[in-house]
Amino acid sequence: MGAIQAIILGIIQGLTEFFPVSSSGHLVIFQQLLGIQESGITFEVMVHFATLLSVICVFWRDIVRIATNFRHEKQERHFVLMLILGTIPTGLMGVFFNDFFTNLYDSPLVTGFMLLFTGMLLFTLTRLTPGHKQELSMTAADALLISVAQGIAIIPGISRSGSTITAALWRGLDRETAVRFSFLVSIPVILGATVFELKDFALSGFSGLNSSICWGAGAAFAAGIFAIRTFVKFLQKGKFYYFAYYCWFAGAVTILYNLLAN
Repeated sequence: MGAIQAIILGIIQGLTEFFPVSSSGHLVIFQQLLGIQESGITFEVMVHFATLLSVICVFWRDIVRIATNFRHEKQERHFVLMLILGTIPTGLMGVFFNDFFTNLYDSPLVTGFMLLFTGMLLFTLTRLTPGHKQELSMTAADALLISVAQGIAIIPGISRSGSTITAALWRGLDRETAVRFSFLVSIPVILGATVFELKDFALSGFSGLNSSICWGAGAAFAAGIFAIRTFVKFLQKGKFYYFAYYCWFAGAVTILYNLLAN
């Protein structure tokens, strides 16, 4: 994989990891279009780590606030508990259904249909009145159901941010809390995926790291920061569902392309 291909895939990873349009789905599609059969474990580890740094960079004030006030504030302790609960179903689904999810990555056609589903999911927000739940009023049921939505998003074509924020809003969280919870709970999930991939990276003797992959990781980091900030603005303005139109378009094009190619 050359530097240009790595940068393109890095930008796609960074943008789609946080825009509600499915990063895994877009990597499947663009790897097919660019003729890359496997991006490689080294590239996957590096771009995942880069997107993790994007979240930390944008939400560092919230992370510092939670860490500083954890011992003294009930709200912070409660929110940390919700974040912990929010990782459990996702982690279990990733472990026990890993082979099933992995097989789906070989089918761009499945990705296309899942993008259509993501579009439908996002469009439901046009029927939703914003809730009022905040950090302290979140319940265990809220965190667990959001985590299940996050676990389902391992399927290529289903957006992690889209499914978790949609689930959070349907559970009655206000927009600010829904965004904060969705992105902060992604930190242990992305970190877990990175550590999981490190096992294969270590087996390869940590080989394959080159300047092209570093360029790709840098592109993913910058694109991730841009995507998070842009995404939050869309949600604050009540235009979250605009991404539904893009998902329908991308899904339809992917399905038609693969049907005609066959």
